[in-house]
Amino acid sequence: MAVLPAPPPPLPIERSSERDLPPWVKGSEAVQEGQAIELNGQRLQARWRWQDGPGRRPSQLWIPLDVLEAQLGFVRRDRSSGELELEWFGQSLQVPSADQRSLQDEVAVDVARPLLAAGARVEPMGGVLQLHLSTPQLLRVRSRDVNGSRRVVLDLSGPTWLRQADARLALDLTSTTELQQQLQSLGLSVRPGPVKLSLGLGGAGADTRISTLGGPNRVVIDLSNVAAGRVGDTDANNGAATAAEPNLRDPRLLALLGYGVQLGREVHGLGQRRLLISSVRLDPRLASLDLRPLTRPDGMQGLSSLPVLAQQEQAVIAINGGYFNRINRLPLGAVRVSGRWLSGPILNRGAMAWQDGELPRFGRLTLQETLADRSGQRWPITLVNSGYVQRGISRYTADWGRFYRALSGAETGLLLRGGVVLERYESDQLSQGIPLSGDDVLLIGRAGAVLPWGVGERLNLSSWSSDPLGLQPYVIGGGPLLLQGGRIVLNGGAESFSPAFLQQGAPRTVVGSDGRQLWLVTLQGVGHGGPTLGETALALQQLGLQEALNLDGGSSTGLVIAGTHTVKGRGVSASIHNGLGLIPRRTVQVPGGGSLTSQQR
Repeated sequence: MAVLPAPPPPLPIERSSERDLPPWVKGSEAVQEGQAIELNGQRLQARWRWQDGPGRRPSQLWIPLDVLEAQLGFVRRDRSSGELELEWFGQSLQVPSADQRSLQDEVAVDVARPLLAAGARVEPMGGVLQLHLSTPQLLRVRSRDVNGSRRVVLDLSGPTWLRQADARLALDLTSTTELQQQLQSLGLSVRPGPVKLSLGLGGAGADTRISTLGGPNRVVIDLSNVAAGRVGDTDANNGAATAAEPNLRDPRLLALLGYGVQLGREVHGLGQRRLLISSVRLDPRLASLDLRPLTRPDGMQGLSSLPVLAQQEQAVIAINGGYFNRINRLPLGAVRVSGRWLSGPILNRGAMAWQDGELPRFGRLTLQETLADRSGQRWPITLVNSGYVQRGISRYTADWGRFYRALSGAETGLLLRGGVVLERYESDQLSQGIPLSGDDVLLIGRAGAVLPWGVGERLNLSSWSSDPLGLQPYVIGGGPLLLQGGRIVLNGGAESFSPAFLQQGAPRTVVGSDGRQLWLVTLQGVGHGGPTLGETALALQQLGLQEALNLDGGSSTGLVIAGTHTVKGRGVSASIHNGLGLIPRRTVQVPGGGSLTSQQR
């Protein structure tokens, strides 16, 4: 995940004087930061920022959105204005975009008020933030079925933490055997504990919605597929450098191992530091697998978990993909599928491109387009199907989704069909949403960029890419580019990454090649937060890679093998925008004997 421009360097953990603080934290005694949170004694790796208030209570407490949603149970609702609304057991928090902050590469929100109002005890202990809630009781279980969906309501004696990971929901509470049996009868697999209840949601949890209510305190679970049955019992991986074992009994994985797919996990020494490196390696010219970008089926806006993206495409192996904006949940980089730009490249950043049955190619990529009107004048298009907002003219198509909604304050738009201007839109109409279908083209002018054409005028579009990478049927963007031809080519400035982003340590996801095999790689720190990009490039070079591209990292880093979420960057099953998956190639029998693979059809 990334929000452009890249975030500033973090404040130190130790206390600072007011003159050293940024404007948004001045006026307080001091600020503290850390990289671990304990929830009722269970530790996870997560950044936080505390601003002192009266009586050892925080006046501000900044926690990443990923942690709030996946570990505490906050439910988010997005507004078209860019405002974020968070709800947690009756506590509602309105967060304008100006009040959403960066903790290095994480988007964070101040949740001091709702946590303190719910009775949470909050205390920083060195680099660890301790959050404690009294353990409530499960009082009653209620359910009803509506239009094929099942709603299960848990009545509680107080608020609690809700941790969601790998199609399970864990709640800190006490419960009786009778209530647990009732939950089991409703299709929720139950794994009880003395002060915890873990519920299997079925169907990888893809269509399950969790919400909380106050007065009285309730947890509401909406299951769209009540017959999903029992799911696996994988717990959340909260270690900074640990990884769960894949399901080696999965028949799909067993078949793939027979086709030359290699799985690796090793602790790699790099100077005085150690890295846990997990890898998947295969020769795409031999293995009967197709490498595909993984995206949501309903368009470019929205986030999913990596297991859900893998399940939707039946990918036996998947890693997270490129950057995105966590606030508006839109992509920030190239995603090309079957020759169509679902999201265009930005800022000449690194990309990987490929076609089936060949090793991928790597480089930096821009897409250049112009419009020519009847007078012969040419106008540049700066962006194509992108969540990155920049002054100029941008182009959107139905590959973006069924609707386009304004991404900035003052925008104007023109709808083209068959190259002819069909309709003009002003800012208020674009904010409401413009439907896109077929080969419609929507031109958007931002920051005063003029769209001077009237209804009925014909425009001609020309498009070309800066590198042959853009001609390949499949492209995934990230950055920075790390290796080419075996040499380290890391140049963050050339790809518009900030120095702070380049210097920070974090879990990493990388895709690369050693000249014979495709590599899907994750790197985590052992005893530290993770490698810098320079350390990542050096470690991969030492492993023998010739080409390597950095993808999104931090909490987005993930690796799914045969349905098991084996790597979670910061121990949180974070939401992501897109991924890369290895999908078994389907073979179809044809009349008269013989068969066709999905590659030949």
